[in-house]
Formats: sequence, C-alpha cells, structure tokens
Amino acid sequence: MSDFRTVALDAARAAGRLLFDERRGVRRIEHKGAINIVTEMDRRAESLIVERLHAAFPDHAVLAEESGAIAARAGGGAEYRWHIDPLDGTTNYAHGVPIYAVSIALEHAGEVVLGVAYDPSHDECWVGERGRGATLNDEPIRVSAVSSLDRSLLVTGFPYDIRTTDRTNLPEYALLSMRSQAVRRLGSAVLDLCYVACGRLEAFWELLLSPWDMAAGGLIVLEAGGRVTDLWGAPWRLEEPSIVASNGLVHDAILAALRDARRPDRAAQSRSSAPAARPG
Repeated sequence: MSDFRTVALDAARAAGRLLFDERRGVRRIEHKGAINIVTEMDRRAESLIVERLHAAFPDHAVLAEESGAIAARAGGGAEYRWHIDPLDGTTNYAHGVPIYAVSIALEHAGEVVLGVAYDPSHDECWVGERGRGATLNDEPIRVSAVSSLDRSLLVTGFPYDIRTTDRTNLPEYALLSMRSQAVRRLGSAVLDLCYVACGRLEAFWELLLSPWDMAAGGLIVLEAGGRVTDLWGAPWRLEEPSIVASNGLVHDAILAALRDARRPDRAAQSRSSAPAARPG
C-alpha cells in the first residue's frame, strides 16, 4: 500500500500545483450541460495524473471524470482501478473561488482501499487507507463529537440538472436548514467529505454523485471514524449515486430528516418555500 500511497500523493500534489499556478489564467470553458462546465485545466490535470499512475502501475485501470474508463496499459482484466477527479470544484475554479481539490482513490476487488484529496489553495492533503486511519497533512484526524442535529453544521450540493429534474435536493435542503445549526454549500464534494472527516462539519449528503466524486472522500470519512451510507441508510457503494456521510452521532437523525423531506406533502411544501440555490 505504501507504493500506491506515494504515487497517488505525488500525482495529486503535482496536479494541484498545476491548477494553483495556472489559476489566474484565461479559462477556456466548455459546457457539458446548462450549468455543468469543464475547463482546459480539468483535462491537463487529469492527463498528468493518468500518466503518472499508468507509468507506475501499467496493469491498473482508471476511471476518470473527463476521459471515462481507461483500460490498463498492460492489458487483461485489471485487479485495481483508480478513480480520478482532477478538479473537483470546476465552477469555483473558473470563477476564481479558492475552493477546489484534486481527488484520487484506488479500488481493489470492489472496495476502495486508498483515498487522497489535495486542496492546493490551502496546501491541505487528506489521506485515508483502509484499516489504517485518516490524516490531514500527516496528522491523524477524527470526526467531530457533536451529537445533536440542531447543533450540527452540515453541507450539501445540488445536481447539475436542477433546472429540469424533480430531484432537486431543495426540499431536503430546506428541511435540514430548519433542523440543523446551518447548511453550507461549498461546491466541492471531496472537500465536503474531508471537512466532515476532520471535524469541521458534522455531515454531508447529496442525491447524485459519480464514483470519482466520492471514492476518496468517502473512505477518508470512514477511516476518520465516521459513518457513510446511501440515502436510505444502506452501506455505501460506489455504484449507488446518493451518499450520506457524517460523524456517526447525527447520522440517524439526518436519515430521518431526508425521509421526511421525501414525503409528498412535505416535498410540495418545501418546494414552494425553499430559498433559491445555485449549483457550482
């Protein structure tokens, strides 16, 4: 595992430095949807990471946000697969908001065994290794000890198709805003998860994520002593797009609130009164 960790850390930091050094450049922005964007920096950072991983592990497969599935260079069935989000928080980055990160995770036999997340704006690097705990800049971290939902600071995100889908997350956002101390929206799922892992936030939920969005952060939360499930409380799986991650102490209360928000009468009421939210 030490070789995997070393290479992943090197790739994450190199990609992060590239993003940070080029942060003031003129962005070339393409739209993957009405509000879902990609920049040339997403692709440059992803290419750097893939090259470093395949140079070290040619028999590993890769699943990357911009390139999709990439077969192992050595051919055959890959026992290991890397999940890469080269720039989690693209909208923030494109607007000059310093809330974005590089996310790299390693999956072995269907289980995430390593997660690395690097925030170059603040030079913060989180690492989680299956069965070995989690760290922030090489110091052990733990989830918070807050045990009541009304004293919890939460974080969430919204789907890119919020303008056209019925699953907007707005009813859930409205209800949990009333039951918690507050709900934030940072614009980077991996940082949301890492902030839960190191105790800055009590919980994160989102209705629709891709594997590369949550692979690294989900493991880091678990290794920091937290709890990670899907929206219904079942064990966390990369194949399931919903996620609830918490310090464990407020997890059941959040699941109950999410169930309440999905009730037809509650959802209709929340949609009519929820504050506007802007994805990013």
